[in-house]
Amino acid sequence: MVSYYKTIEGFICPLEAYEPGCWINCIAPSEEEVNSLIQEFSIEPDFFRAAMDEEESSHLDSEDGNTLVILDIPVVELEDEQLTYYTRPLGIILTEKNVITVSLHENPILDEFAEGLVKNVKTNLKTHFTLHLMLRIAGRYLQYLKQIDKISNQVEKELRKSMKNAELIQLLEVEKSLMYFSSSLKANEITIEKIMRGRAIRLYEEDQDLLEDVLIEIKQAIEMASIHLNILSGTMDAFASIISNNLNIVMKVLASITLIISIPTVISGIYGMNVDHLPFANFWFPVTIALVLMAAAFGILKKKQMI
Repeated sequence: MVSYYKTIEGFICPLEAYEPGCWINCIAPSEEEVNSLIQEFSIEPDFFRAAMDEEESSHLDSEDGNTLVILDIPVVELEDEQLTYYTRPLGIILTEKNVITVSLHENPILDEFAEGLVKNVKTNLKTHFTLHLMLRIAGRYLQYLKQIDKISNQVEKELRKSMKNAELIQLLEVEKSLMYFSSSLKANEITIEKIMRGRAIRLYEEDQDLLEDVLIEIKQAIEMASIHLNILSGTMDAFASIISNNLNIVMKVLASITLIISIPTVISGIYGMNVDHLPFANFWFPVTIALVLMAAAFGILKKKQMI
């Protein structure tokens, strides 16, 4: 689907058809739509292929006066009643007169622009629009990282009480999300630093502050993801050690109980032999000696804190 938007009186509004200076938003475009855009704006076909590749990493490319910027954007979805965080590529193609965004899936960041929720953004100023889009992406990373931190803290509280595998698995999912974010943010940082040099995209003086804000937020998100990842890794190692220690304690108690229970078995085995003239071969003596030995064994094990 291809949609057209343009800034009118300070707000981004939808258009019925293409106009110079508009923003073209492509969500899972068909082959016909892609071919039409390629012919109309003389865009390299590889730009669209790269933008619609789920495995494509963040990078910058220029060809025949057009520039492709691919950024990894954060995504959250509900799976099995749990929030799952990961990243997807978003392609931004800057032509001579327009900005084209290409994605296989809808995302809330582009929806905010399309619905006019982002003010003071001019679609006819390509660099200005692109930097505002980057700033929103960086801000969304910070927002999701705060959500991940809250989820992690909640799971840790539950883990302290239950020590179940479900909580550990959930922490593993959180750790995986943080690793996705950390990797994508570092790739985005490299791409934005290339843009900052002003070779691939023409930068104007009024855009410098906006670009610096984007880079600052990206660095903040990278640092936050790194801190959360380190804390989470340490927490998981600590809980794994606690669970292992608890297992050792349980095994030690079971071994001690087995030892105590084996005493009457040994005594009954001795007095159960088919041998004449065993000393004190009556009912109460073997029972008494078994109870005494069990009590002694229990006392020794208790003293050594094995029970």
